[in-house]
Amino acid sequence: MKRVTIYGWLSAAVALVFIAGVGVAWLMQPASPRAPTQADIDSAVLHTLQTKSLPSRTARAAEAVRESVVEVRSYAPGEDKAKPAPAAPDSKPAPSAKAPTRPSPKSSPKFSAPSPTPTPAPPRDEIAAEGMPDHKTEERQIGTGVVVTESGIVITNHHVIADASRVEIRFHDGHIAEASILQAIPEKDIAILQAKSIPDDLPAATLGSSRELAPGAEVVAVGFPFGIGPSVSAGVVSGLDRQFVSPDNKQKLDKLIQFDAAANPGNSGGPLVNMNGEVVGIVTAILNPNKDGTFLGIGFAITIESAGASIGSSPF
Repeated sequence: MKRVTIYGWLSAAVALVFIAGVGVAWLMQPASPRAPTQADIDSAVLHTLQTKSLPSRTARAAEAVRESVVEVRSYAPGEDKAKPAPAAPDSKPAPSAKAPTRPSPKSSPKFSAPSPTPTPAPPRDEIAAEGMPDHKTEERQIGTGVVVTESGIVITNHHVIADASRVEIRFHDGHIAEASILQAIPEKDIAILQAKSIPDDLPAATLGSSRELAPGAEVVAVGFPFGIGPSVSAGVVSGLDRQFVSPDNKQKLDKLIQFDAAANPGNSGGPLVNMNGEVVGIVTAILNPNKDGTFLGIGFAITIESAGASIGSSPF
């Protein structure tokens, strides 16, 4: 009887130890992950907003077009043509484009500057590179352009390339290519260029609609004022359906966007961008009663619709 009792207690003890072990093992298991609630998500977003500095709307708009903005340099006729710069290793020939016969350039509005020759741009390393032209003697005009197709078609102002014997485009990565003039529309101050070689993965700017603009709407101008850039300035739309007459009274442009983002000689042909990062206009002129060619807060841009309509069969 005693032996049975001892075995009974022993069996009970073993059972208790086993149950206790199973319980401890269960308690030591990691807890299943809890699905985040909306409150958890809101808290995480609020924490990020409070601790991280996010880019401003204007910074995001400028970044959207940064790689699509180019510097345009034109050279006067009759000057020695320098040997073209070698193509960058990561560049490729631009796809061929159907180009009409190049028209004879006519007089075109200047960028409210007293002289057709802009202030020379600061020296760059590329100027001294083998095969590059001597910009100090050959360069005639500096402006801006915006890439509108991935094949390297660029829109700019006609007065940037008028009467030029040669046109060069400098892309965002430093690659420089000669460009042909596909179309020139002096009465609208618009020119369409085709780069002869382009960087890999060249992005085209996104085109928007100026019809959605209203006075007070924020805009950004991106360009190469006096050859410095790309430079970004921000402002608002000051008015719509404006008219501009060139200083020599030979050119009248209408249906323009008036804006107050800083623009100077060299900004011509650059994009005017809305807060969605879309090109809504092409910067074309500034108004300065003092005739000294500097910005006083009144700039004008051709609407992107007018720029497209002026070339008939739009390439973009």
